[in-house]
Formats: sequence, C-alpha cells, structure tokens
Amino acid sequence: MRMPCKKMTISLDEAVYEGLYRTIGKRRISKFIEDLLRPHVMDTLLDDGYRAMAADKVRESEAMEWCNALAGDMADATR
Repeated sequence: MRMPCKKMTISLDEAVYEGLYRTIGKRRISKFIEDLLRPHVMDTLLDDGYRAMAADKVRESEAMEWCNALAGDMADATR
C-alpha cells in the first residue's frame, strides 16, 4: 500500500535534470529520487529485517508450521 504523497518543487542543474530524464525516464524520476533518499531519512532497519525474514523460506515454513500447530491447539482447548 502506497502512502499519501506530498508534492515538492526542487531545483536541479539543467544537465542533471537532462541526465535523469534520459536515464530514468520522465514518469519515473520521482520514484527514483524517493528510493535514493528513503534510506537517509527513514528508519528502515525494521523494514529491512522483516524483508530479510520473509525472504528466508525455511524460517517462513517453520513459522507457518508453528502458527498452524498453535491454531490447532486453540481449537482443541475447552472454553
């Protein structure tokens, strides 16, 4: 899910803008700049950690087994 965006006007050297336009493309410059800036202004360590855990297929499989076993235990519990 994408967060709400704010518009911002910045000034760039004309040669830098032309290089961005030529290399990145007109419709992708904002995303490119945001991706460059995000690690410098956001605390992404937690996000990076969650991404790394999700990419670990063995860990995810074990976590899913644990969740399913826990759900089974709860279904068997008397209330």
